[in-house]
Amino acid sequence: MKDSVEQSPTDLGLPSSKGSSHSQANTEPTMTGDTPSSSPQPPPESAGAEDSHTAPNTNDEANSSFIRFFFWIGAFVLTATLSAALGATLALITPLSPFIVPYTQGSKGELWRQGFKYDLARPVNILIMGIDRVPDVPQGSPEALAGRSDTMLLVRLDPTDNSVRMLSIPRDTQVEIPDIGIAKINDANVEGGAALAARVVSRTLNNVPVDRYVRVTTDAFRELVDLVGGVEVFVPYPMQYEDVTQNLKIDLEQGWQTLNGEQAEQFARFRNDGRGDIGRVQRQQTLLKALRQRLVSPTLLPRLPQVIRVMQQYIDTNLSLEEMLALVGFGLKLEGDDFKMVLLPGRFSDPEEYIASYWIINPERRDRVMREYFQQTPAWTAFEPGRSLADVRIALQNATDDPNLSYRVTQYLADKGFHNVYIVRDWPDHLRETQIIVQQGDLEAAAAIKKALGLGKVEASSTGDLESELTIRLGEDWLEREF
Repeated sequence: MKDSVEQSPTDLGLPSSKGSSHSQANTEPTMTGDTPSSSPQPPPESAGAEDSHTAPNTNDEANSSFIRFFFWIGAFVLTATLSAALGATLALITPLSPFIVPYTQGSKGELWRQGFKYDLARPVNILIMGIDRVPDVPQGSPEALAGRSDTMLLVRLDPTDNSVRMLSIPRDTQVEIPDIGIAKINDANVEGGAALAARVVSRTLNNVPVDRYVRVTTDAFRELVDLVGGVEVFVPYPMQYEDVTQNLKIDLEQGWQTLNGEQAEQFARFRNDGRGDIGRVQRQQTLLKALRQRLVSPTLLPRLPQVIRVMQQYIDTNLSLEEMLALVGFGLKLEGDDFKMVLLPGRFSDPEEYIASYWIINPERRDRVMREYFQQTPAWTAFEPGRSLADVRIALQNATDDPNLSYRVTQYLADKGFHNVYIVRDWPDHLRETQIIVQQGDLEAAAAIKKALGLGKVEASSTGDLESELTIRLGEDWLEREF
C-alpha cells in the first residue's frame, strides 16, 4: 500500500521554522514521508515586526481563549508557549499555508477574531504525543523528547462543521515500524522521532494525512495541573499501587475530588485494574474533559504568565505561528458538543499469541472510525458485514439508587428489538441524566438508540465498558418515566 507522504512547511508555502524551544527541533525531519525535509530556517520578518522571542504584550482574555481551545483538543501544554508569542505574531506578514486563509469580517466571534487574522481553510490533522520520562536526562533538554510516547492522539480540526475529533491511540498498539519490524507504537518516537512516529500513524490508519505534530514531555503535566488550581475528577474506585523501580506510589480514594498535579498524574498512570493501557487511555480522556472545565474559569487569568514561563521548556512542534493563529480563531467558535473523542478499536492480545502484551487493532472498526471521524477511505476497506441496530453490543450500567433498574431497562430494550445487551457493575456516582457513551465511535448507532429510547445524552468518548460498542449509563431520568 502506498504511503501517505506529507509536505514540509516550506512545500506548504510556510516559513519552515518550528515553534519549539528545543535545539533538537532544528535538526529533526518535520513531517511524515519517506524523504526527510531539510533543516528548517528562521521565518521571514516583516518591516517593523518584533522578534518572535521577545516578550509581547498580550490581552489576558485572548490568552485565556487560546489556552482553553488547545485543552479541548488535547494539546493543552502547547498553548501556553504559543500565547507568549501572540502579540509579536500579529505583526508578521508571511506566506500562508493551504489550510489557512485570511480572516474575513462577519464571522462568529468577530471582536476577538479580528486580532487573529487567519481562518482554517480545510480540515487539519495534528498528531499529539506526550513523551514519557527519559531516565537521567535533564528536564527541558532536547533529549527529554527522545522517549516513548506515553500518550498519542490524532486530532482532526474541521472548519466545515466546526468540529474537533480526537482519536486516542493506545501506547501498546501493535504496528510495523520500518527497519524495526513488529513493535509497539510508542517505540516509533524513540527510533525516529516525530517524523517516524507520524509516518507509522499514517500507515496504520489507512494512510491518513498527518499535517502537523506536537510533542510535549510528561514533566509538564504535573506542573500545569497545579498552575490551574487542580482538576475535579470522579475516581470510580480506590486506586492503590506502588512500583519502587519507577518511584511511583499511587494512593487515591473513591469519589469526587480535586486532584493536584501529583494526584492527577497518579490517576492517569494507574494500571492495576485489569485494563492495562486501555484503562489509562480512558482516564486520559476523563482528565481532558476535567481540564477543559477548569480552563473556562476566569480565576485562571492571573496565572497565565506563570503558565507560559513554565511550559515553554516542554514543547516541540512544527506548527508555524500563523497556523497557530488560525487554530485560535477556529477554537473561538467551538462549543462543548463540537468535541468528540474515540479510542482506536481493538482487543488485548492473548498470552499465547505474543511474548509482549499488545493492543491488536480491529480492522473493520478502525476503518469505520477513519471514515466517520477522519473521512479517510482506503482503496480496500475491511467493511463490517451488514447488520441491524439490534445487533449493536450494549452495556447497561446503573447510576441510580434503584437496584433493579438495569433489569427493567434490559426488558425495555428487548421489547424495542435490542437483544445484544448485558449488565455491568453499577456506576458508583449517581447521574441525573442518562449517558449513551460511544465506546467504539459509532455515533450513528448512538443517535439512533437515543431516538428509540426517547431520552439520554450522547457522550462522544470511550469511557464506558471496554467490551461494549455503546455503554448506556442509566440516570434518574429513567425513574421518571413509565415502562
